[in-house]
Amino acid sequence: MSVETPAGAVPPAPPVSNSRTFKRAFKDLTDGLVDSELWLHLGWTDIKQRYKRSVLGPLWITLATGVTAVAMGLLYGQLFGMDLNFFLPYVTLGLIFWYFISNSILDGAVVFSTNEGLIKQLPAPISIHVYRVVWRQLIIFSHNVVIYLIIMVVFPQPIGWSALLVFPAIALFVLNSIWVTIVFGIMSTRFRDIGQLLTTMVQLVFFMTPIIWSAQSLQNASGDVSSRLRLVELNPMYHYLEITRGPLMGENVAAYHWWVVLACTALGWAAALMVMRNYRARVAYWV
Repeated sequence: MSVETPAGAVPPAPPVSNSRTFKRAFKDLTDGLVDSELWLHLGWTDIKQRYKRSVLGPLWITLATGVTAVAMGLLYGQLFGMDLNFFLPYVTLGLIFWYFISNSILDGAVVFSTNEGLIKQLPAPISIHVYRVVWRQLIIFSHNVVIYLIIMVVFPQPIGWSALLVFPAIALFVLNSIWVTIVFGIMSTRFRDIGQLLTTMVQLVFFMTPIIWSAQSLQNASGDVSSRLRLVELNPMYHYLEITRGPLMGENVAAYHWWVVLACTALGWAAALMVMRNYRARVAYWV
């Protein structure tokens, strides 16, 4: 039964929607994180489905990465005249962490468009699918770590207590993987060309990042830092690899690498919160 407004009275203002607020954005992220049972199950199911009916199953992840790392390490080690005792572990770690970065970008870009059915039928926070992608990358990463352990038995490195810095570095990788999936996932859902652009950009950045070549090889004969090395330092991916690969190679990582990664993480999360605030509710209509 509706209540009539008296003549001459000002009708009440319509309720203000709070869907585009930071509060709702944070609530989506926290609710999705709490519902860990769902995204843990979905992420593990993705891995099982990918290798369904194969003999080795998820071990194909380890085998494929191991063969690629050894082949590239041997090839480029010979081309650049590098010591294989150093260069093979160097390339292996570079590929392991690069796969985590690149797969987070590429899988994150299609996370919503490939889960259209679940998004429209399952009343759950969209961050569920973000955590699902990150969890899947962590599973793949854990398989690839086995390669590093094998390489270290054959080519041991002078690892010290500084190797423990790899744990906060991996934590930063996870935080960056979350914001990358949010930003690229939502924007790629609205503009599908972004996914194709990211595929091209990731391939280009791979060759611009010291993964299968060493940044130290760009130094001058006198040991001075060359302009080419300064150009490499403009690439954020270089700093991400340094904070993870350096400790595991027994190297002292300069503090500025950490500051660059922390700055990128802060900027990325600011962008992710803005995207979640403004476009989170529209994802279901865009997929």
